[in-house]
Amino acid sequence: MTQGLVQEQVANAVQGALSDAKAKGQLKIESWPTVILDAPKRPEWGDLATTVAMSLAASEKRAPHDIAQIIADNLLTRDQLFERVEIVRPGFLNLTVKPAVWLEVLRDIERKGAAYGTSMAGVGKRVLVEYVSANPTGPLHVGHGRGAAVGQALARLLRAVGYDVVSEYYINDAGRQMKLLGASVYARVQELAGTSVTFPEEGYHGEYIRLAAEQIQASDGAKLATLSPEEAEQRCRDLAYRTLLQHIREDLSTLGIEFESWFSEASLIESGAVERAFAELKNQDLLFEEDGALWFRSSRFGDEKDRVVRKKDGECTYLASDIAYHRDKLQRGYDLLIDVWGADHHGYIPRMQGVIQAYGHPKERLQVVLVQLVKLLRGGAEVKMSKRSGEFITMREVIDEVGVDAAMFFFLMRDSKTHLDFDLELAKQRSSDNPVYYVQYVHARIASLWRVAAARGIACPTASEADLTVLTDPDELALIRKLSTFPEVLEASALAFEPHRLTYYLQQLAALLHTFYNKHRILPPAADLEAGDAPVAEEISPKTTAARLVLMRSVQQVVRNGLTVLGISAPEQM
Repeated sequence: MTQGLVQEQVANAVQGALSDAKAKGQLKIESWPTVILDAPKRPEWGDLATTVAMSLAASEKRAPHDIAQIIADNLLTRDQLFERVEIVRPGFLNLTVKPAVWLEVLRDIERKGAAYGTSMAGVGKRVLVEYVSANPTGPLHVGHGRGAAVGQALARLLRAVGYDVVSEYYINDAGRQMKLLGASVYARVQELAGTSVTFPEEGYHGEYIRLAAEQIQASDGAKLATLSPEEAEQRCRDLAYRTLLQHIREDLSTLGIEFESWFSEASLIESGAVERAFAELKNQDLLFEEDGALWFRSSRFGDEKDRVVRKKDGECTYLASDIAYHRDKLQRGYDLLIDVWGADHHGYIPRMQGVIQAYGHPKERLQVVLVQLVKLLRGGAEVKMSKRSGEFITMREVIDEVGVDAAMFFFLMRDSKTHLDFDLELAKQRSSDNPVYYVQYVHARIASLWRVAAARGIACPTASEADLTVLTDPDELALIRKLSTFPEVLEASALAFEPHRLTYYLQQLAALLHTFYNKHRILPPAADLEAGDAPVAEEISPKTTAARLVLMRSVQQVVRNGLTVLGISAPEQM
């Protein structure tokens, strides 16, 4: 796991102390421990803490407090990193790093710029992230929007830590849903032509079906009248499908989401890929016939029961296409497959991981990220219906109301496995209560600082030019410590498939910045130009101004890097 610059130095120092203790015969260390560092719960307990002494207690057959004392003695003997090393029973090591050590973080951020936080953890590994994959039978709803945001953020996070990532949309353009689409649109076309019809059972009733029918009647009405009902229905299906898929593409593009690959389910059937997938499974005795249906032996791989892939009437189930599709993914040579699904599909995971195993791969080759439901709120009350159409609220309507950035941040700010309350009014507020505004305002606020400094002829020095040793205030060091953890947070978010970790981090960093900004001056007093950005009367030297400008630039860079990974803009003005 990638660590921040200082965290890496501290971990290496602890490892060095352990090596010294082993060399002196103070510890045996038969199995070398991993040094895990965490921030103590209270700042007065130090900068970093480790439980490595407790992890060694059993193998050393010694009290963890005694082991911690040995490590502490060797740390203080060999290393100049630490201002203080404290032992807390039963064996915690609380480590306070010298302020000067933290300053290297600012130089590291300046050197790396937009690359700060990235790593090579996944270099050489190919990943396919499939997400959204909504049926092209209607507009995207807010649940699709959350899935889209999560999928894109995962792809961006994985790229940031070195993976070669392809984003893919699986188009469900075959089967019963497409037949219902054609039948529904054709029924509306017939109604427009004055023909009395029975609307198909379980057909699509949305306003978008009526609009599609009006367009088709205007452009192809005369031609449809010359076709048989079956041909006319097929024609309506094809025309409506193209229109609806184009709308899906446009809505996703508005959200800033572009896919490298659009994969058609129909292409699997037309190319014979489904039958080839079946043949491979039959050769392994993983398909069998019973009661006139064809079954997949998914129970062999941990599923609760076997599953039908072809029904008695010869129609294939969804699982049949999914088997062929995931076989195709494996054949394309990806090291990892990530599927982003609605949480209602959680029961589908064992059978699909069984498919992966059936084709000779570990089930872990397929990872499924579940996305829970979104509840839209206005004034504390749930909003279920659209004022515009009287039907479900579309993703496009939410974007139009709150904006792309707010929609993306809100979709990502909670663990995707938990339900999300999306407060439409809060998402539009220009206040610290709105989390996306709160984070973006950090970037804009610091950008405003540069404009004020430029107007007064104050240049922002580089980290090597400024005397950073003046940054000793606890608020300054708290910011630097937070900046130092960004690489670790970024990598952990990627490897855990949890983008919300990054939104949490950005909100925490924003809180530290706004607190600092409201307590401390950055530029020397000049009330007519400061526009209320420095409400406190604080004595400040040119050295402190220069160092704090470097600190502000580092904060701005990290916020910009984090927002960019999430697909959210970093505005210069708000």
